[in-house]
Amino acid sequence: MPEPTTMACVSTIENLRATAHPVRLRLLSLVTGAAMSAAEAGRELGVSQAAASYHLRVLERAGLVRVVETVRLRGGDAKRYRHESSGRRFRLDAADGPAPEPVPAEDQRVYVEALVQELLRRTDDRTTGPSTSTDAELWVAPETWRRVVQHVGDAAALLHAAARPPRTAGTVPVSMTVSMFPMRRP
Repeated sequence: MPEPTTMACVSTIENLRATAHPVRLRLLSLVTGAAMSAAEAGRELGVSQAAASYHLRVLERAGLVRVVETVRLRGGDAKRYRHESSGRRFRLDAADGPAPEPVPAEDQRVYVEALVQELLRRTDDRTTGPSTSTDAELWVAPETWRRVVQHVGDAAALLHAAARPPRTAGTVPVSMTVSMFPMRRP
């Protein structure tokens, strides 16, 4: 098996554009639990191998997935992709590094629309069990905000690190969608 390649360093805007499609959002979740080829991912998502391959290449160019293995199948090579999100940390303040570049409002809207569509799809599959949902537009102290962002980031990292291949015995499918951001003063 070849050594994993280093993920490309790309801009926040490129990441946002790459994930602003429901299939790519689902692919990112899928290849968090296991490395998968386009054919394997396509079967799991109910899309063609060609469509899965195209979307995986878009995610690879944005540095969101990487090829972790190439296997020989039926006279051709199949790349297996993996999303290594569990190792990523979240920028909390200026001391954590340079600020990300501003994202154009239209790119943000396209991304949010893709998130909404994906959340609606997942809601159709909702079942009983432990869950939480919240919506808030509040005024809080900066330290409280930093702590909440850190806790939610830790929870996301825990879920990504614990992700297993689809349909693994003893696992259940779960959904986590979070969008947190400071707002302008009115």
